[in-house]
Amino acid sequence: MAAGKGLTQTQVIAKLAEMEELTKKQVKSFLDSLAQLAYKESKNGFTLPGLGKMLLVQRKARTGRNPATGATIKIPAKKVVKFRIGKAAKDAILGVVATVKAAPKKIPIQKTKTSLKKSAAKKK
Repeated sequence: MAAGKGLTQTQVIAKLAEMEELTKKQVKSFLDSLAQLAYKESKNGFTLPGLGKMLLVQRKARTGRNPATGATIKIPAKKVVKFRIGKAAKDAILGVVATVKAAPKKIPIQKTKTSLKKSAAKKK
């Protein structure tokens, strides 16, 4: 778990306003509009570029157990909202450095007696 506390809404608004040189009122209005759009479009999937995707998922009915009594109970099907964090955000948060695959090293080919004879014959 994180040792510190997360930013409050007021702190987020203040930081964004400072970073983007906007008023706090403009930033709050933008965030409210973004939230309303996310709520409206989550049924079809709502992607926040650089962060992740919000989805509405249908869970199947299943059986479970009451932890107090151990009795078997039926859990009905229901819809839940899930947020799948994007790879870029995950890597940035965890501090993973993107690695670039290096070209494979060329392995020198050892010349055999036969290949040496053939190359000598071509040179003549």
